[in-house]
Amino acid sequence: MQTDLTNIILTHEQIQHKIRRIAYQIYESNVDEKEIVIAGIAENGYIFAQRLKAILENISEIKVILCQVTMNKKSPHNTVKTSIEANEYQNKPIVLADDVLNSGTALIYGVKHFLNVPLTRFKTAVLVNRNHKKYPIKADFKGISLSTSLHEHVVVKFGEEDMALLK
Repeated sequence: MQTDLTNIILTHEQIQHKIRRIAYQIYESNVDEKEIVIAGIAENGYIFAQRLKAILENISEIKVILCQVTMNKKSPHNTVKTSIEANEYQNKPIVLADDVLNSGTALIYGVKHFLNVPLTRFKTAVLVNRNHKKYPIKADFKGISLSTSLHEHVVVKFGEEDMALLK
């Protein structure tokens, strides 16, 4: 598949820089914590969470617990599951991560799931914030904010040569 280079909104290097900056912001918000849970929404949100974890462990002494969040994004009601049990994130700070915040559906249902147990703090992180929300959810940490039309689509491709594309 030929990629039109005019549609690249973030290059590999820019994505790495944004993730590193977000990791520092997360650290600054949790500097007094011993542990933090980074919960990534499958698939790309989990890859984003893994990268945040790696940087956080390099720049701090905080123990990072990684959690994969799965859900049916077309019908998320009562479909959210996590790779760790509730007692593993209870009374801890959580950062819920996803690659793109578009309508807010995935993030709002992810937040709803985690709020069933007491937490010390809850924040959200996204690589791309699109501002087409239908739910009252915001990204606490974001790599880039875009004003796009509803007909445009943002795709983040993680791999050896990461890129974020506007289609």
